[in-house]
Amino acid sequence: MTLDEILAAAPVIPVLVIEDVAHAVPLGRALVAGGLPVLEVTFRTPVASACIEAMIAEVEGAIVGAGTVLDGAMRQAAADLGCEFCVSPGLIEGERVEGPVPLLPGVATATELMAGLAAGFERFKLFPANVAGGPAALKAFHSPFPQARFCPTGGVSAANAAEYLALSNVICVGGSWVAPPEAVRAGDWDRITRLAREAAALAQRPAGPTEG
Repeated sequence: MTLDEILAAAPVIPVLVIEDVAHAVPLGRALVAGGLPVLEVTFRTPVASACIEAMIAEVEGAIVGAGTVLDGAMRQAAADLGCEFCVSPGLIEGERVEGPVPLLPGVATATELMAGLAAGFERFKLFPANVAGGPAALKAFHSPFPQARFCPTGGVSAANAAEYLALSNVICVGGSWVAPPEAVRAGDWDRITRLAREAAALAQRPAGPTEG
């Protein structure tokens, strides 16, 4: 799959910090059952790699990627695990759009966005979206950077996701609200499927954002 196909598969990409590898497969199945097949497992815990491997092997219909990729070695590690994409919180020095696995780099400013475009990227994570200006920043980026499209992440929730998804330069959003830590710890997979179903139903209404 291309990165565009992955990002367009659902309006929300769950951002997952998994502490127990035993939770990986039931969590993945609950999210896919709710209509969210694209799963970003962050490299923030010691079991992240094992969780990714388990999801790839056992969660039918899942499109599994790695998050919190901080350098080229981690991008290669994601590829070696079988990830279909990876996500970084910022631009990785020396990394270009060509690589072992599609990379969605993070940006927060116009200067970072220009550097990313110069490296061949046209798809970006706005991060942290709530700090970097939110929907207003994305509207401002639209006119000078019409080729760039975004997956805003950081402070995105059920309450404001639709506002982001209404922008024509937003493909999807990333968020952790669909997998609350207490629900994961309790094994409340029905609740997670319900939250995923609500997130999957978020309608994208292209609005053609303009500056100001």
